Amino acid sequence: MPSLRTSAIICSVRSHGEHGAVVRSLTPENGLVSGYVRGAHSRTMRPVLIPSNVVQADYRARTEEQLASMTVELQQSRGPFLGEPLASAALDWVTSLTAATLPEEHSYPQIHTALSALLDAICSAPSARGWAVALVRYELLLLSELGFGLTLDKCAVTGNTDDLVYISPKSAAAVSAFAGQEYKQRLLPLPAFFREPVKPEWNDIFDGLRVTGFFLERHFFQDRRRDIMAARSVLVDRLKRVVA
Repeated sequence: MPSLRTSAIICSVRSHGEHGAVVRSLTPENGLVSGYVRGAHSRTMRPVLIPSNVVQADYRARTEEQLASMTVELQQSRGPFLGEPLASAALDWVTSLTAATLPEEHSYPQIHTALSALLDAICSAPSARGWAVALVRYELLLLSELGFGLTLDKCAVTGNTDDLVYISPKSAAAVSAFAGQEYKQRLLPLPAFFREPVKPEWNDIFDGLRVTGFFLERHFFQDRRRDIMAARSVLVDRLKRVVA
């Protein structure tokens, strides 16, 4: 990628040297792209280089292997929402998750579209219920796009399609109430909104977060970057306090 000009969602900013930073951003067509921004800690750039902001990004590199230099122009700021504890935790989690899991420069247009819509919902929905379901669906999409999708169309034990109420933590497949009754304590719940277009209650949403959190940690964070899952725990705790 010797050169690229594109809109991008900033997902992570890591200091590099005294004045610069490596910025990882999700682009519509090129996926997650890294670039080095000079003067990243200046008064001008700090409000721009906020994870969840949308920027116009210009990347320049001499070779394919070289980390590109990056210049940015702010298109949409979500900085004002960092003062709201719940919205801030949500923005932090979804951008950190995206930066930590996606491989560099692989196109994921569905993920880009879903992330953009989720960030908009976090900042504009009148209540957390307006975006909590979208958050669970984003996590499910990310798992699926990266090859770890759940199989929820039939029971993994009997092959039946009726009365599916559990998910096997081993196979990530659905299990019926009958097949799972003897070892249900070891199974994960299967929220109805995973399979049907229904409006879930908060209990179902938290069950959904439990499921996606389990598989995200297993596949991506079991042995590394546990600080990212800690950010997710902060978000879930704040959601529960809001509901309570």
